[in-house]
Amino acid sequence: MPLNLSQIRSQFPALARETNGRPVAYFDGPAGTQVPQSVADAVAECLLHHNANSGAPFATSREADAILDGGRTAAADLLGAADPDEIAFGPNMTTLTLAASRAIGRTWRPGDEIIVSRLDHDANVTPWVLAARDAGATVRHIGINPHDCTLDLGSFEAALSERTKLVAVGYASNASGTINPVAHIVARAKAVGALTWIDAVHYAPHGLIDVQAAGCDFLVCSGYKFFGPHVGILWGRRALLESMEPYKLRPSSNDLPGRWMTGTQNHEGIAGVTAAVDYMAGIGVLSASHSVAPSPRLSPPRGVGSESSAAFGGEGGNNSRRERLRRAFAKIVAHERELGARLIVGLQRFPGLKIWGITHPGHLHERVPTVSVTHVHKSPREISEALAQRGLYTWAGNHYALPFTETLGLEPHGTLRIGLVHYNTADEVDRLLAALAEIV
Repeated sequence: MPLNLSQIRSQFPALARETNGRPVAYFDGPAGTQVPQSVADAVAECLLHHNANSGAPFATSREADAILDGGRTAAADLLGAADPDEIAFGPNMTTLTLAASRAIGRTWRPGDEIIVSRLDHDANVTPWVLAARDAGATVRHIGINPHDCTLDLGSFEAALSERTKLVAVGYASNASGTINPVAHIVARAKAVGALTWIDAVHYAPHGLIDVQAAGCDFLVCSGYKFFGPHVGILWGRRALLESMEPYKLRPSSNDLPGRWMTGTQNHEGIAGVTAAVDYMAGIGVLSASHSVAPSPRLSPPRGVGSESSAAFGGEGGNNSRRERLRRAFAKIVAHERELGARLIVGLQRFPGLKIWGITHPGHLHERVPTVSVTHVHKSPREISEALAQRGLYTWAGNHYALPFTETLGLEPHGTLRIGLVHYNTADEVDRLLAALAEIV
């Protein structure tokens, strides 16, 4: 069943915005997606009716505890984790990775090696490079195939050895859109006894994550990339989270997940993460016959962390949230793949415009619909500014994927990045292409 875009888009107040009298089309999802009304309602509900710190015996504190528990359960459902206590929240993926890199890096010694990727966001590179520097460990890199911006797996095999202690790689590139062969990389790392750290920030809104199937040791993502607030999410194997020594305060808990959640958490943001996961799960039961129900105010007994799909009017029968997410992502992937193909075919018609990434029609399943381009005469910033005047929001620069832009000689201007998510439409893609015809 295809996506019901009219009902989906009606959930996003931001999609009604105009610039210079024209509707805004958001192609900036890779830097942060828009949020449905239900997410904003959950954040406000938490702040207005359940605002207390965690761990006290009175009502609002217990409700705050329920919000945190509900958030971990929702995140576990999203990531395919078996144990919600393996979920920890933090300010963002970068902060979580920096903190974990200190804890993991203290176990390394001179002569140890780590492997990072030149296709990654710098948040999955520099924390490990700094930790290796402090430990006297050696850093090795997975290269990029420049013709299609995929990982050079030959360089990965050449770097891998029994000295390898950690392999850090992204699930999907936030610059080229490439989906990396995570399960293969994890299996090869395991064969030499190395830990694996997966940055799934960019992949999370585009495909269903399954940490069990991937076999990784750690995986991180961020709520604001999948229609939620600015909250970072860490999943790790229980045995590792319990055995590693985190940098934390003395009064804080030594039990999971508290030992990895330093300081007072962003309760309202975690409530919004739950609502974002429920929003996506609701897509799995949404059909043409559904009417859009208003987002109800959540009562204290129910708690903000409940498993409802309120934005779409129901629980979806007896299906679990994980199963609804599975159905939702089947629809999302099909829709985004069609839009991505439409965009790539249209971009290929422009002389002087280069697409940095997979373009072959038979390999579009190996990428998400995030497309980076450069033009022979106009800079990415010039094009982005011209598009913005037409209500078409894109990004220009290195997108924090500095290893990518440095390796491919794209500094200092980087690329123009066009990012599609499931609320985008074919008409928006056509409008973007028409605007580019005027600009370039």
